[in-house]
Amino acid sequence: MTRIFGPIWTAPIVLGVLTVIGLVSALLGDGVWDAVSAVSLGVVVAVGGWYGLRRPKAR
Repeated sequence: MTRIFGPIWTAPIVLGVLTVIGLVSALLGDGVWDAVSAVSLGVVVAVGGWYGLRRPKAR
C-alpha cells in the first residue's frame, strides 16, 4: 500500500501545501510575506503550466 501511495499522492500533497503556504502568507503581512507568497504560488503555477504545455510521449 505504501509503495502505491507515494508516487500517486506526493506531488498533489506538496502542491497543496505550497498553495496553502502562499495564500496564508499573503494574508499575514507585507515585505517578506509577500515574497514567500509570490514564490510559493509561482512554483505551483509553473508546475501546472509545465504539465499543461508538455506534449504527450509518442509511442
